[in-house]
Amino acid sequence: MSSKLLSLIAFLILIFMVLYVVLNPSYQKSLQAKYYFETGEYKEALVLAKEAFSLDVYNRMSSTIMSQSIIALKYKSYIRDAIKYTMMIEEIVNQTNIADKDRAKIKIICEIMVDSYKKLAPSVITDKELVNIASGYYIKFENILEKVTR
Repeated sequence: MSSKLLSLIAFLILIFMVLYVVLNPSYQKSLQAKYYFETGEYKEALVLAKEAFSLDVYNRMSSTIMSQSIIALKYKSYIRDAIKYTMMIEEIVNQTNIADKDRAKIKIICEIMVDSYKKLAPSVITDKELVNIASGYYIKFENILEKVTR
């Protein structure tokens, strides 16, 4: 076979692959899900990735986006809880006298948040900003826990 014929065959295979991805509804939804994932819309990305996966269980892009969206949503949930509990702790700390029950409450909150952080498992493509924010709160809760348990 000549190199021109091999080049033509390779080109036709490439065109077929591109058309398959562009015209296949599962991959169309996967591409939409990837867009939403990249823009930080993890709930929408998860919904579309699930739809794509239900159309084609062999669509690896959809399964990857599904799992990564779930991880990102766990991080967002941790951060949301951390903000809420940080505000709660600050209200308690701003009182003139901190009762023993309030110290116990702070201790329990911090223990829960430290344990929750340890259960998070980032991957290579998890949004670094989410990981850094969560890590900052984790350190903050560890420091508060250390002060409360003294």
